[in-house]
Amino acid sequence: MAWLEALFGLKCPGCGKSLDSSGLCQDCRAQLEWQQAYGILFLGSYQRWGGLSRSIKYGGKRDVADLIAQEWAKGIAYHRWRLAGVTAVPTLPHRQIRRGYNQAELLGRALAKAAGVPYQNVLSRVRYAPSQTQRTGVSKASLPAGTFVPRQKVSGAWLLVDDVITSGTTFRLARKALLEAGAGQVYGACIAVKSSKALQDLSWDT
Repeated sequence: MAWLEALFGLKCPGCGKSLDSSGLCQDCRAQLEWQQAYGILFLGSYQRWGGLSRSIKYGGKRDVADLIAQEWAKGIAYHRWRLAGVTAVPTLPHRQIRRGYNQAELLGRALAKAAGVPYQNVLSRVRYAPSQTQRTGVSKASLPAGTFVPRQKVSGAWLLVDDVITSGTTFRLARKALLEAGAGQVYGACIAVKSSKALQDLSWDT
């Protein structure tokens, strides 16, 4: 596949350079390394890895999702998290219909496969709000409290996946709904974070 991508002049979503391997260039592959803070796995800053999120969100790049999932799985194994399952932050139905998929679910299913853990859609999104990427400041913290609701009961430790943590509000509300579903503990995984403060703020809930 790498030669075909190069033939069409496709660029690496990680750095914008020409692809010399499938999905990500060799340099970006070498720089993929999981980090963990406050029970959340991530690759780094949005400034560095935001292109990976965009390639999955708008391009459905499953090969990139698989590479990210393999890196996350290393972090799960290192920390010996005993997970009952993996789930994803749900999107609104009209967004999923428009794209044909939920990018967080795509990542979550890839992670579940890489880690050998079951995947289930545990949550539903029932409240509308503009995309977090289009909101700034205080408006990001105004997501309705009942945005997510459980669709089934669960137990044990779960890992909640989203593509990016921006202000942390979306993840916090989804985690709350997952705990209401019966999860005893909720870990997280995202490609990138937009600020270290968002992770610190999430730690106050744990």
